[in-house]
Amino acid sequence: MQEYEDLKALVTEIEADISKAEGGNKAAGTRVRKQMQKVKQAAQTVRNRILEIRSTS
Repeated sequence: MQEYEDLKALVTEIEADISKAEGGNKAAGTRVRKQMQKVKQAAQTVRNRILEIRSTS
């Protein structure tokens, strides 16, 4: 499912910034928060896709 692959890619992209944010880098923290919003939206897309698949079966 492409939607799930997109979600995994988003999570992988923010790993470096998360470690920087933990170290106190404020700009990295801002980037992480923005990316987490995208993760939230992607997770909702996956959820809707699963419901769509379930309803057609």
